[in-house]
Amino acid sequence: MIKDSGIKFVNPSNFEDELKNNKKERKVLLTIDDGYQSFYDNAWPILKKSKIPFILFVSTREVGKKGYMSWKNIQELEKYNFVEIGNHSHTHDYLIDFENKEIKDDLEKSITIFKEKLGENSKFFSYPFGEYSSSLKSIVIELGFKYAFGQHSGVVDYTKNFYEMPRFPINEKYGEIKRFKTILKTLPFPYKFIQPEEKYISDKNNPPKVNIQFYDKLKNLKNINCFSNEGDKWRNSTISLDNNNLRVNLEEKFITERGRINCSLREKNGFYRWLGIQFVVKEK
Repeated sequence: MIKDSGIKFVNPSNFEDELKNNKKERKVLLTIDDGYQSFYDNAWPILKKSKIPFILFVSTREVGKKGYMSWKNIQELEKYNFVEIGNHSHTHDYLIDFENKEIKDDLEKSITIFKEKLGENSKFFSYPFGEYSSSLKSIVIELGFKYAFGQHSGVVDYTKNFYEMPRFPINEKYGEIKRFKTILKTLPFPYKFIQPEEKYISDKNNPPKVNIQFYDKLKNLKNINCFSNEGDKWRNSTISLDNNNLRVNLEEKFITERGRINCSLREKNGFYRWLGIQFVVKEK
């Protein structure tokens, strides 16, 4: 379906060039989290045969455990020039709840093991569970990673923060073919900034006051729609637009662990611009 749609697979080694150049060309970067043995047994032979590039994110503590790939498996994949082994932390715990020193110790341990097993650490990081805070993001930057991916849905483009890269999850819950067809029809939603910058919220700032500043060149922005799971019920959010500045006026708190907002704008030929925002609600 990707090939039939004329979408190009991006090699992780060329990621920044692909991001900055040929901006109108439709591209996809395939990523796989966790390094399960089932990926090696079922998906790897297909990707290998067609030389489809991807990033495999692994948590170093889990490697070799029951149900997970071994370092021998990972080292086999790493030899191919279309494969990148990305860092997914050491423990795969809820790092967002850790103290800064614990976060740093966890990531430094994973980096040490990467260097020992693969010769170097990856410049790509995937936040466990897609969750990040300003503190966690700062530590990822401090330790030398160049890109970090969450699990908020959306299309990567040159305006995105390199440490808040969106991805469309495709799994047992969100893996229907109908949804996949919709994903292939999504376009980037360029923006200048999103407030609040901190995505880890407590009872004091829940619901957050969400403000998105878009670029001037976007057409038909007045037709934008936003949905959120405020109050643990997906609904059409109340929004206000003033001079390319969009306010999402949440009326209820996020009461589940993750608060989500998805905004879309219909374009020509059935395409949509798509922007997802994820908040993580701190336990009381």
